[in-house]
Amino acid sequence: MKIGVGSDHNGFELKETVKKYMEELGHEVVDYGCYSKDAIDYPDVAFQVAEGVSKGEVERGVLVCGTGIGVCIAANKYPGIRAAMAHDVYSAERAQLSNNAQIITMGAQIIGSEVAKKVVKTYLSVSWQGGSQRKVDKIVEKEQQFLTTDGKSIIDGSINCN
Repeated sequence: MKIGVGSDHNGFELKETVKKYMEELGHEVVDYGCYSKDAIDYPDVAFQVAEGVSKGEVERGVLVCGTGIGVCIAANKYPGIRAAMAHDVYSAERAQLSNNAQIITMGAQIIGSEVAKKVVKTYLSVSWQGGSQRKVDKIVEKEQQFLTTDGKSIIDGSINCN
């Protein structure tokens, strides 16, 4: 599987560990940054991974920041993306089986490297089987209420609704 990874500076070391582990598992990994411990804003990387997933450049994504919260919020702002925070094996499994999440997020200040490896392995070992399809459809339908066919948002005023 082709997986996109990304982190801010707080998640850099854990991202590197998880990236190497995914490669050992036989996955192709695309690294969207960051590439050092130099400060970087987490939304920038989260948007890049979300865009990679959205465009089909990668099949799934893994994002890391200090808590996993910031990258999760940012990735979920990208149209069509469902990102889920997963700090345990059960959450990782359910992110995919119940929610068809294309991205999982983790916090480097929350989770250790060995648990993170198990979380990622679990997430990548399960596939969406249509569970909770009705619920996922409701999320997609709500999102579509705020987008037009050309991708402009009704909410931000770029479309005149009158």
